[in-house]
Amino acid sequence: MNLDVNMKPEDLAEQLQRALPANLISVILYGSAAAGDFVEKRSDYNVLVVAEALGLTELKAIAQLARAWMKEGNPPPLCFTLKRLERSADVFPMELLDIKENHRVLYGRDVTTQLKVARTNLRHQLEFELKSKWLQLQAGYVQAGNDSKRLAALMVNSLSSFLTFFRGALRLFEQSAPSAKLEAMQALSRHLGQPSEVFERVHDLKSGRASWKQLDIEELFRNYLRQIEVVIDAIDQYPEQGILPNQP
Repeated sequence: MNLDVNMKPEDLAEQLQRALPANLISVILYGSAAAGDFVEKRSDYNVLVVAEALGLTELKAIAQLARAWMKEGNPPPLCFTLKRLERSADVFPMELLDIKENHRVLYGRDVTTQLKVARTNLRHQLEFELKSKWLQLQAGYVQAGNDSKRLAALMVNSLSSFLTFFRGALRLFEQSAPSAKLEAMQALSRHLGQPSEVFERVHDLKSGRASWKQLDIEELFRNYLRQIEVVIDAIDQYPEQGILPNQP
């Protein structure tokens, strides 16, 4: 098969239609490209593939297409059968809520409308993910020691994950969650009555608008850790019952 260079999501969807003509249900773009905070040369394209069956034959066909796709720096497509996708809302509530609220259908029908997420599952996942990442952040600090450049990289590399968790926290608190991660973080900061500047500074580092040499990295890291702990504490204290509202 002749695979294109510089593949775009639409190219992948078209090739998947040809590779799985009787089996493909949906190809859905999600993540930063669908949410409006895609950064050229820094962000990647995330694609969900939903098929009637996903045996080795189907996966092999997808793998042939994915070589060129991943060569462009994109992650491999997220592949589900429809039944397994519907039964995964309890273990991937945050990811599936993100996909539900920020996506674009490239092919087939919008299967995200069939997904329902319970609050208890979202709360448990948020608590696990935030505390796990928080522990990694502390361990990274111990490893970095007094190396400001490594500390800056530690914050920059962890920021995207934390911003995703913060958007999930907004949904847990029944607040409107902006599609752009930075805006969601600012909305959460307002809801919790905490400043957002520390995350904005780290975002400036990530986007190249600031250099780690220009900042007090030790102080920035101290505040970064502290503000993350504020979010963790708020989730710890929040009730978890019921189905999350406003799920289309």
